[in-house]
Order: sequence, then structure tokens, then C-alpha cells
Amino acid sequence: MIKVIQWTSGGVARETTRAILSHPNLALIGMYAYSEAKAGCDAGELVGLAPLGINATADIDQLIGLKPDVVSYNPLYPDIDQLCQLLSAGINIVTTCNFMTGWGLDYQANRYGRNARQRLQGAALVGGASMFGTGINPGHINYQACVMSSVCSEIEHLRITEAVPDITPFLGDPNIAAFGYGQPLDTPGLESRQKEESAVFGDALEVMASLLDIELDEIRCRCEVAPASEDFDTPGGVIARGTVAGVRLRWEGCVSGEPVLENQQLWVCGRFVEGIGDWQGADKHGYIIDIRGDPNVHSVMLPIPRQDSSKMTLAERHALGMRITGLPSINAIPHVCAAAPGIRTYKDIPPVVAGGRLFVKT
Repeated sequence: MIKVIQWTSGGVARETTRAILSHPNLALIGMYAYSEAKAGCDAGELVGLAPLGINATADIDQLIGLKPDVVSYNPLYPDIDQLCQLLSAGINIVTTCNFMTGWGLDYQANRYGRNARQRLQGAALVGGASMFGTGINPGHINYQACVMSSVCSEIEHLRITEAVPDITPFLGDPNIAAFGYGQPLDTPGLESRQKEESAVFGDALEVMASLLDIELDEIRCRCEVAPASEDFDTPGGVIARGTVAGVRLRWEGCVSGEPVLENQQLWVCGRFVEGIGDWQGADKHGYIIDIRGDPNVHSVMLPIPRQDSSKMTLAERHALGMRITGLPSINAIPHVCAAAPGIRTYKDIPPVVAGGRLFVKT
């Protein structure tokens, strides 16, 4: 059995904890408490489950003393000191935080320091541990897109679109609220903040370039916002007419100044947003892959809940989003534990699949 520590107990962590407990080859042995108020509380109760007999703790040394094989690390933002402490102790890490390769850490050097990526790599080599990040928004779609390119004799452009036609249930989340929903369209510094908050998509472009054997000479981002057509309420508060109700981000990987890879995010507030007529795909839902090449490829990956989606509560819709974010990291654990030390990506490990999760109903 692979021994796992769950790091934090928030939205994504509620789903990863369940995934750890249901995996036949994983054993949950501890949980990190993000706040002192949660320290000493039962890990199961913190994520909405029955008591597990495992108390959460804010004492990192105590968790390291449990000798886990891997940490499921699910804060929104990485703590470089924490990660280095774990890696140098020989503990592998899978994470959904804003990390895949570390490019975004360099981009946000004012937040993480000028050598964050190098520090993580160095700590991993010292401890003989591996670190694998899926990205806070499902980075596995970037890998899937590259696999789909295998039918092409040539590629001119590859674009992934994350289309969310109604982002409203997630507007209470700090990482989504930071994109300016409900703020004036011309808010000073909004574009810079949007780029910093979404810099992990630059990581995703690095992963794709590596898989496709492309040498990028620039990674850049273009941002657009669209206004609300009327006042409406959200979990994050009231959005007033004329303020931001739609966001379009286009992270581009360029060769000789021309974009060849694109990670596009279309996050709009359903019928309450206007001025997005030229945002192709904004009325869709899912992860859309478009490859211009020979042949052209178009595919849509849409996670469909088991239950009737029309009867789902906002909380249930939110949980589904957290589930598809968290599960790739948990299902990757066996591969990451077997990987060579250092920062690892989808190029470095076998395909991440739902291993051991096929259940035949009798």
C-alpha cells in the first residue's frame, strides 16, 4: 500500500480524500490542517465524511515523522518552503495547485521569489523525490490533446478551450473571484492580475511543447472582459449591470512570433453576459480540442454527472468541478512514486488512468 498524507481539507481536498479512500492501493495516514482551528479535528469530519480516526495536524514535522510515500497537496497557491521541506525529506508530491512545470512561479517572481522552480528541483533531487502537478484547472486535457495529434502528419496550430457557459457557481472561489467578476471593466491592474492568476496555463503550454517536441520562443497572454447585461446574484455576491461578467484568456505559445499552441479560457455568467458574439465557443460546455493540420482534429471532452444535471444544486455542480480537478492527481500517485526524482510532467510518467477503479455491478 502507498501511504498518503492529504494536505488541507478544502473544496478539491474533499474530493481527493474520497478518491484516496476508495483507491485499492492507497492508504490515508494523515492530514495537514491549514488552520490551527482545524488541528486536532478528525480528517473525515473535516471533509464531510464519517470519522476516520485520523486527526489533522498543523505540525509538519509530525506528518513527516509518519513516513508517508506521497503528499496529496491541494492548496490553491503553493508554499515553496513547505514543498521544499517535504521533497527534501524524500516525500513525493502530487498537486492541483497552480503548478505544472514551474514556469508560472518564475512569471510570478514577486510572489514566489526569483528561484522558486530551481529550489523545488533542487529539493527533489536532494530527497530523491518526485513532484507532479496537474494544474488547478484540469491540466490533463493538455496531455489528451497531444495524444490526439498522433493522427496528424503535420500540425499548424493546436488550441484547447475550457468553455464554461455558466461560471456563476464558482464565483465564491478565491481563484475565480480574483479575475474581476463584478468589478468595473476598466479596473486598474485587472489585466495584470488576470495574467498572474492564470500563469499556470503557461506551464501547460510548456508541457505541450515538450510532448510535441516544439521549442517555444515566447509564452504570452491576451485578456478580454465582457459586461453584465443586468444585476444578478452569485455565491460571491451581487454582480451589477455593466461590471465584469465574462472573462476570456488566451495563453499562447509562439514560434518565430506566431502562436502555435493556445490555451483559451472562456468563463462567462450565462445569460447575464453580453458583448461576447465573437467569443467562439462561449456557448459550449466542456474542454474543446481543435488541431489545425493534416488532418484537422476536433474533439470535446464533457464530464457528465451520473445524476440528472437539471436537478443538481450549486454545491453539487461545484463538487463535480472539484472532482475532475482532483482525480487526475490521485490516479497518478503510483506512477509518481515510481518516477525519477525531480519535477515531473505528463511526458515523464505512463498514461494517467482510473487504475483499479473498474467496478462491475452484480
